[in-house]
Amino acid sequence: MPNIAALSLLVSDYDEAIQFFTQALNFELVEDTDLGGGKRWVRVRPNGEQGSDLVLAQASDDEQKQLVGRQMGGRVGFFLHTDDFDRDQQHMLAHGVSFLEEARNEPYGKVAVFEDLYGNTWDLLEPKAN
Repeated sequence: MPNIAALSLLVSDYDEAIQFFTQALNFELVEDTDLGGGKRWVRVRPNGEQGSDLVLAQASDDEQKQLVGRQMGGRVGFFLHTDDFDRDQQHMLAHGVSFLEEARNEPYGKVAVFEDLYGNTWDLLEPKAN
């Protein structure tokens, strides 16, 4: 059965993106392989997860550079689930992550929108227990 193993995210710089995801969002660096010519195969994912990798793809031309931070057309494009919203939000705030709103309770859980270092919007979401 097919599954989605990874999604690409355009970034301006490999190293600053690795630092943001591993420190501010507490992701793990899964792979950083030099492909030559300034290209690297960089994968990060939430700690302890399998099959939910982000491939950090450094923009290589003007068209790609213009899309960094705008890949979702202004919509929330990423959904980061947590089992402890307050803990993870405090960690993220301590590492300079910008939240665009106060946390709110929705029928599906506690949520707030934040931006990554390039301006992509994400939901931090603690789903309601079933």
